[in-house]
Amino acid sequence: MDWNDFFERAFASTRAMGIFRGRGLEQTLRLCESAWDNGVRVVEVPVMSADDLPVLEAIVAAGRERGLGVGAGTVISVEQVEAVRRAGATFTVAPGLDRDVVAASVAAGLPHIPGVATGTEVQAAVREGLTWLKAFPASELGPGWIRAMHGPFPNVSFVATGGVSAENATGFLDAGCRVVALGSAFEDEQSLGRVAALLAR
Repeated sequence: MDWNDFFERAFASTRAMGIFRGRGLEQTLRLCESAWDNGVRVVEVPVMSADDLPVLEAIVAAGRERGLGVGAGTVISVEQVEAVRRAGATFTVAPGLDRDVVAASVAAGLPHIPGVATGTEVQAAVREGLTWLKAFPASELGPGWIRAMHGPFPNVSFVATGGVSAENATGFLDAGCRVVALGSAFEDEQSLGRVAALLAR
């Protein structure tokens, strides 16, 4: 499987993804449906503990009804890779770059997006053949970091995650991010209007 092609296809028609952490099943499902209804094709459910696995399973089932896959986030161990594979996740995301997690995802057939926050980490990820990377925490790194990294790494596609809102997302996209990850933006009508504008870019 070419992971980079997987994400190129997944994000071909969207500049935003949904990420819904620790909200319980009912609210996570409501927010995912809001994201899907407003044109977002990719959502991520972070798995912070075993209690989050039933939530992931339910969102996977809901996404499947729409023909959409669901990713598992905060995957930081080999054991988690297997657990989210069994739950039906179609890709994994991590806050950092862990070669054991990368290898486990390869073995499980799950495309993986590692988190990066330094040039060293970006270079290491590229060496692993990964060009879709999570800029985390994006609010601390800032759009300037994205611009700086695109100099030496022009072929990397960054997903800005962590502290990104409907209000500041444009700055990250203008800096060269391919995708921004949004959460609370799907909770109110005013923010949804801004999300619609992002998706139309």
